[in-house]
Amino acid sequence: MRTVYIETSIPSFYYEIREEPEMVARRSWTRQWWNRYRGNYELVTSEGVMAELEEGEYPNQMDAVALMSGFPRLDMPDEIANIVDTYIANHLMPRERLGDALHLALASFHKCDFLLTWNCSHLANANKFEHIRIINTRLGLFVPALVTPMELCEEDIS
Repeated sequence: MRTVYIETSIPSFYYEIREEPEMVARRSWTRQWWNRYRGNYELVTSEGVMAELEEGEYPNQMDAVALMSGFPRLDMPDEIANIVDTYIANHLMPRERLGDALHLALASFHKCDFLLTWNCSHLANANKFEHIRIINTRLGLFVPALVTPMELCEEDIS
């Protein structure tokens, strides 16, 4: 079974309440994937995701935390810090150590097939993928597919 690393934006959009068309669409795609297709994958997350979900206060925060609470959390060996530092030093990811760089490092280190996210600026961005592939290859790391829920909804061709 293929493994999907669930990044923070997924539970956040599952419980999104904003009514702008883009927000409604992302909520809809997230719920469609979650309710119909997540059973086709092994889902994992991390303490980093849980920490981000628990930060601050926002509507449906407890629901988003609860949604992720039962999933396995990837180990965070010492090598992860070095990978994060390399991503930041190579301008691959923003400087926040508990953000995008951490999610990519964990999904890569643990050889997750997919990193599922709505972060289309730093993660699920076709213009950044080649840079990610180059850095991960230099580091001897697996390169997960960086996708949105929309991309993991299976087409019904019957």
